[in-house]
Amino acid sequence: MADLFNTAAVPEGAPRPLADRLRPAKLSDVIGQQQVLGSDAPLGTMLASGTLSSLIFWGPPGVGKTTIARLLADETDLHFVQISAIFTGVPELRKVFEAAKIRRQNGKGTLLFVDEIHRFNKAQQDGFLPYMEDGTILLVGATTENPSFELNAAVLSRSQVFILTRLDLKDLEMLAQRAEKELGKRLPLDGHARDALLEMADGDGRALLNLIEQVSAWKVDARLTTDDLTKRLMKRAVKYDKSGDEHYNLISALHKSVRGSDPDAALYWFARMLAGGEDPRFLARRITRMSVEDIGLADPQAQAVCLQAWETYERLGSPEGELALAQAVTYLALAPKSNATYVAYKAAVAAAKKTGSAPPPAHILNAPTTLMKEQGFGAGYSYDHDAEDGFSGQNYFPDGTKRGVYYLPVDRGFERELKKRVDYFAGLRAKRAKN
Repeated sequence: MADLFNTAAVPEGAPRPLADRLRPAKLSDVIGQQQVLGSDAPLGTMLASGTLSSLIFWGPPGVGKTTIARLLADETDLHFVQISAIFTGVPELRKVFEAAKIRRQNGKGTLLFVDEIHRFNKAQQDGFLPYMEDGTILLVGATTENPSFELNAAVLSRSQVFILTRLDLKDLEMLAQRAEKELGKRLPLDGHARDALLEMADGDGRALLNLIEQVSAWKVDARLTTDDLTKRLMKRAVKYDKSGDEHYNLISALHKSVRGSDPDAALYWFARMLAGGEDPRFLARRITRMSVEDIGLADPQAQAVCLQAWETYERLGSPEGELALAQAVTYLALAPKSNATYVAYKAAVAAAKKTGSAPPPAHILNAPTTLMKEQGFGAGYSYDHDAEDGFSGQNYFPDGTKRGVYYLPVDRGFERELKKRVDYFAGLRAKRAKN
């Protein structure tokens, strides 16, 4: 198989990394990703029917994107060409396309694997389209970023997107066993240390094989414990991109955990973001938003708790101030939830756009001039404090506009009391309307 940047054959006997030595020889050897590769899964079905289309593999590092692309070329008898969007410019792309044209004229198709395809700009991505459409290449792109945001709509419309997921602990254990078979020896770890090693890989198969290669080279007389292992290995950096998908995925996980009233999960995602280097001020702003959007008037104190935690962080800084933010997260998770005001506000905004030029009814307008009084401004206004029950029941919507009902408080927390008030005033309004 050809590789644009590695066409020279590796000399026999040259050292090869464990990850390269364990590269699967066929698709059935790939560990994990059965949601894509299984016989009833989308890619498995495409291969069985012999109708492979251009593909985009979306997933984190170390889950098999490159390996699967290579094996697809083998399965379909296509010439494999690999490029990286990081190192490839327009001149190199032209050469790739010209070579694929010649290959096609000679009766051989080309599977072009583009790693980090999202790094190509929109114009460069457009350059693939004519060669995809006329069958010169079958494109297989790999990206760690959301294709919906990073790839041209035209490229996406001509491709199928497959999501590859992090390897779970069972998959990583299978990979570790393969590595031990290849190395011809067991890893010098006790059971707990072995579990810790798998956890360190964080779902990344390539990272696990690199760790195993390190551990297998140690000269030890007895099996190592977890403490021994962590002393000898550097902790793997947390995978977190403050401007990429991970940023939005984790804040979504935090927000939904709070909304779901799960303080443990909420604190976990909060800690994950801090460990990844997220700015605590960003988190302070977002949890304050949560207090308004998801707790609202079910617990009016929630917003104050968030603002106080934010102020405490500004006074104490890191790491002490982060505890105040964690306290606010816990409070929000356990607070009664209501988005009634949020929903009411959106409904009111939509109604305001529809009737944006309708004036207020004349009786609630001030009349500071004689002319305005003559025009009837303020005529018939009932001063609520002078009315029975302190409530006049007058109409405050524009004349000729149907009365809107936007705020529907839930029967939870403090909004339970507000619901009683809403119902009370609705009853009084109906009573006044009859009189």
